[in-house]
Amino acid sequence: MIRSLIHSAGQHGLGLLTLLYPRCCATCGCLLMQHEKVLCLSCLATLPRTAFHHISDNEVARIFWGRIPLANATSFIYFSKNSEYKNLLHAIKYKGQYHAAIEMGRLFGLELRDTPFATADLIHPVPLHKRKLKQRGYNQSEYFAQGLSAALNIPVHSSLVKRIAETPTQTRKARYERWENVKNAFTITNAEPLANKHVLLVDDVITTGATIEACAEALLSVSGLTLSVASLAYAKLQ
Repeated sequence: MIRSLIHSAGQHGLGLLTLLYPRCCATCGCLLMQHEKVLCLSCLATLPRTAFHHISDNEVARIFWGRIPLANATSFIYFSKNSEYKNLLHAIKYKGQYHAAIEMGRLFGLELRDTPFATADLIHPVPLHKRKLKQRGYNQSEYFAQGLSAALNIPVHSSLVKRIAETPTQTRKARYERWENVKNAFTITNAEPLANKHVLLVDDVITTGATIEACAEALLSVSGLTLSVASLAYAKLQ
């Protein structure tokens, strides 16, 4: 049986592991070709990109007006619970497909070249509380940051900000409830590498911006720090 699988794999130019464990599109679930990564060409072509990085007063930036001073703000794609791309976000956040977060970060990073986001000195993911990190096993925002880093050649720091409060999920909370849930949840662990730097703070999904705002308030307490924000997805609060 194994010999026949190996022979079949060789005939079709496929690896045995791919034959035994086929790679599927994280959005539509169809089998991926050898040259495809995470998404099939069809889903990649129809990825609901926001192009916010070309618009200074975009929808994400407006969320934070009057709340925190940001140099730039953007998200890669739109997110909707009715979109098939929710499968991609769920795979990244809940199913351990961190390689998908890296690839989406890389794709977004390629689009952010030659924009003000590329002038950041460092990238910092929004941290998870240590208990949630232990339960999940990884921080999806950190892997997204790694993809951005690979494309933009900007280093990632993931331990300069710490989440000191374990908060319930933000899902199904209203705007004010989300803020109450995360205020004072973050603290700076080491201000020296952040002082007088342009920091790109990244998260997986921005909805009301409450988590970003709480983390940003901690960062902006550092002398001379300039802050930009980017996320994988932007979801309007329903």
